[in-house]
Amino acid sequence: MVATDSRRIASPAVRIGAVILAGALIMSAAMGARQTFGLFIGPFSFDRGLPVTLTAFAIALHNLVWGFTQPFAGAAADRWGSPPVVAFGAVAFAAGLVLTAFASSGVLLVVGLGLLVGIGISCTTFGVVLTALGRAAPPEKRSMAMGLASAGGSLGQVALVPVAQWITNASGTAASLLVLAACLLAVAPLGLFLDKGGRAGAPAAQQAEPAMPLRAAVAQALGHRGYRLLTLGFFTCGFQLAFIGTHLPNYLLLCHMPVGLGATALALVGLFNMAGSWACGWLGGRYRQQQVLGWLYLIRGAAIAAFFLAPKSEASVVVFAAVMGLTWLGTVPLTSGLVAKVFGVRHLGTLFGVCFLSHQMGSFLGAWAGGYVFDVTGSYSLIWIATAIAGLVAALLHFPIDDRPAVVATPARATA
Repeated sequence: MVATDSRRIASPAVRIGAVILAGALIMSAAMGARQTFGLFIGPFSFDRGLPVTLTAFAIALHNLVWGFTQPFAGAAADRWGSPPVVAFGAVAFAAGLVLTAFASSGVLLVVGLGLLVGIGISCTTFGVVLTALGRAAPPEKRSMAMGLASAGGSLGQVALVPVAQWITNASGTAASLLVLAACLLAVAPLGLFLDKGGRAGAPAAQQAEPAMPLRAAVAQALGHRGYRLLTLGFFTCGFQLAFIGTHLPNYLLLCHMPVGLGATALALVGLFNMAGSWACGWLGGRYRQQQVLGWLYLIRGAAIAAFFLAPKSEASVVVFAAVMGLTWLGTVPLTSGLVAKVFGVRHLGTLFGVCFLSHQMGSFLGAWAGGYVFDVTGSYSLIWIATAIAGLVAALLHFPIDDRPAVVATPARATA
């Protein structure tokens, strides 16, 4: 009897642990592959004769497509579960990488790296993976669980960026992209674990949420001042991360830094993001999440300004990568956790997806504008300044957010 009771007590923790591990591995492959794209700007330009602006546009487009398809991917996961959405996304992502590997024209590059990758990544990252975890974890542990999954998801950035750089140097960009495609297909079956902790064993808080139609839930969120501020602030996160992730390697080459330093810097960002995401999840469980977000944006903006103004050296690049890593994706568990706190988890995939659209519009602008400004002015200076200022603006948007629940729990009979 005691053994049976122990198994019953332990089983929810085991289920949540399985969701965290599966989600971390899926996001490792997806986010790790995505983080390598900045390494291919030079090879596509020098080897295939494709303009930097065109490659930057393809990378920017996948961010925009990701944003526009994220609400639909989240809604599909809310309705049908995460496994089929993850499987579809992994195949689409891999197909986009294969097409990019053999792209001989700008059109094929844009379709592969822009359209297919954008669709695939919307189904294999935050809007599907973290929302599955949000349904599985109890409210008091939700922020920490999301932070752990995000931290584990950074493993792919640490591992895949240097691997992609090594394969590119040894065998070319096509071989590197094909290996990344294989990694995406390998993690597709892990989507089966994402619903193990949430559907059958949903927390009591989810059961008590009113059965609000999806359209009404979206309308309620869009009418909430805090949700609008959160959505506007999330634009800055996408803008900063996409610009740095896409253009930092090329910027360092212009500063006469060693050829491999860009890949090293991106790998360090991923390494320190593991600690940063865990820390943000921990802080979000103990302090008001919008306050943590505000300070995170202030620190990130100050770090960008200091790096731009300081003399460039290998040491300054390493310090910058470390600070950026600590503040890199910690915004995601905090933002999704704040949406869950205010609006509940019944439509979390959709509501986070709508919010994430703003993030990806910022990503599109950051990736594309970096290439455009460089082509027009021959320098990244203007975009570095804009990226630093955006951090201050985002902080001012987050501090006044009201985090009181907008969805009031009701007795089960009231929702019948």
